[in-house]
This record gives sequence, structure tokens and C-alpha cells, in this order.
Amino acid sequence: MPLHRLIPLLAFVVLAWLLLQVRPPQLLVTLGPQQRVATRNALAGLHTRFVEEAEAWKIKRGLEMVREMGAPWIVEFFPWAYYEKAQGRRDFANADRIVDHANRQGLTVIARLGFTPEWARPPGTTFTHLDPQHYSAFADFAAAFAAHFKGRIAHFIIWNEPNLQNEWGMRRVDSAAYVEMLRVVYPAIKRANPDAVVLAGALAPTIERNRDVALSDLVYLEEMYIALAGSRRPWDALAAHTYGATIPPEAAPAPEAINFRRVELLRAIMLAHGDDSPVYITEAGWNDDVNWVNGVTPAQRIDFTIRALDYAQAHWPWVRCVAFWVFKLPAPARGYRDHFTFVTPSLEPLPIYDELRRALVP
Repeated sequence: MPLHRLIPLLAFVVLAWLLLQVRPPQLLVTLGPQQRVATRNALAGLHTRFVEEAEAWKIKRGLEMVREMGAPWIVEFFPWAYYEKAQGRRDFANADRIVDHANRQGLTVIARLGFTPEWARPPGTTFTHLDPQHYSAFADFAAAFAAHFKGRIAHFIIWNEPNLQNEWGMRRVDSAAYVEMLRVVYPAIKRANPDAVVLAGALAPTIERNRDVALSDLVYLEEMYIALAGSRRPWDALAAHTYGATIPPEAAPAPEAINFRRVELLRAIMLAHGDDSPVYITEAGWNDDVNWVNGVTPAQRIDFTIRALDYAQAHWPWVRCVAFWVFKLPAPARGYRDHFTFVTPSLEPLPIYDELRRALVP
């Protein structure tokens, strides 16, 4: 090839090589200054899903938006399987960034613990399966988590909706087994952090009585107290889920009704057993998919949500927070689940976010 033609080709190759060596600038995500939440209702909270968010800037901005909406509480899921992939080898780095950003925004974190790693369950079982032989392994993880986050997280939910078959390892619902698990996990957490508030329950609101499918949250809670057999309860407070379906928040509770005030029936069971500890509502809300059987209109959802917070503030001195499901999903679900959210996966605020912000921020 003639030299005059070779020189431009060589220049192109060198330029291409140089361009490949230049890395794109990395977006620096810092914690920023310490913030505080300004709100008219100290009970307001959101259940978040940042554990599944890959982009650090979305975690920071999302938690800023929770604060800016006037919600002092968040509930976040910290899966055991994510942080202890091999027994005794734990890495909490991804959890640290969520918790540190939440703390810097002035938010109080409630950590939900569960999700069994493969090494801690029989082959072929689901991540919600935890047998008695591995209660101590889960307790070790929970204690390590509580110790690592001492001073940053004070509230811990043990498991999620154990009164549902699919949340109890695709097994028959067993309230006594859940209490036995708490007997192992509770003291481990308290030794790691004596100031920890351990929450039991997080029961799904249901009227089902078939233990192979689900068990009424009211029956399940009653059985939890029976399983104690006079011993000290291995939990400090109750976590409750109380969805509104299509019913306004002020509607009176009834055993065969799924509505917002159903939590009052759980409270009555607690008091009947001499338990005056607080209740933390860690999932609640309405859905504005009008094509879903349990959906309401977007305007109704906004109205019911604001009224629910007002009702809880006025009538439930025993409730510490009302955390609505769910701030955002990591990606579109392309179904009714998208209609529980307050912002889009890319953090564009939905009308309910803007209206709650107007209602909550002084």
C-alpha cells in the first residue's frame, strides 16, 4: 500500500485505540448534608424496594423524594440470601449504601429480614423455606446484621407474612413453628443490640381458613399467643399489614372484611393477652388499577390514603408508623402491581406522590 494511503489508516487506528483507553466519567454519588423530615404526620412511611436498585443515584434521589414527601419512615427488605452467599461469609456493602443514604435524609429504617440462601435449605425448596435445623443460622445472620447496623437501624421485622403458604416455604401454615423461630432469633438480636426493636408478624390480612393455602391473620395471631404457653413473648412489637381494598379507611372492621381498620382487631387480640406493645403498620394502601377487582380510581386512592393517615393519627396512639406499599418498583410490572406505586421506576412522581406531599409537608 502506498505510504500516503497507509498514514491516514494508521492515524485512524491510533485514534481509535486512544478513544478506547478513555473511560467515561463515573457519576460521584455522595451522601450530602444531614437532613431532617418536615411533616404534619409523624406516622407516615413508605415501603421501599431499593435493595433491587442497581444505580446509586436512584437510591439517593429516591430517598430524598421520600423525605421531601414528608414521610419519616421507610421499610426496606434486606434478604439474607443476598448478604450471606456462603455460611459465615457476609458482605453488607450494598445494604450500607441504602441505610447510609436513608439516615442522611433523616429517615428511620425498619429492616425486614428473610429470604433463605440455598445453603440453608433443602434442595428443591423455595427461598421462603426455613426449617428448624437452620433457625440458628438465620439467628446468626440476624445478629450479625443488627450488630453491623447498630446505631443506624433499630427496628427489625422477622420474616414476612408467615400466615401464607407461599411465604412459609410452600408448606402448611404453622404459627407454633414461627414462634419457635422467634425464640431462637430474638435473643440473638438482643445480644447483638440490646436497644433493637424486634417486630413479629407482618401478617397478611386474609379471611382464609385453609392452612394449606393461608390462615386468617386474626386466627394466626391468637395461635401465636397460645404457642407461648405462658412464657415471655420473643418480640417487642407487632408488624401488621392492613390494606384497604375498595373500602374507605374509616369503615368499621369486621372479622370477615379486609379493610384498613382490620388492624384494630389484631390490637384487640393483643390486649386480650395482656400485650400493650406498639403496632407498626409496615404495609398498607390502595391500588388505582380500575380494571382490577380490588382497584379504586386514582382520585379515590389519593383521598383514601390521606384520610387513612389522618385517621391513624387521630385514633391510634398505639401505632408507630403507617408505611404504604410501595414507593417504586425497580422495573415496570406491566400489571396491577404498578398501581401501588408512588413514583415510576425512573423516579417521575405520580399524582399520589404530589398530593401526599401537599398534605404532609408543612
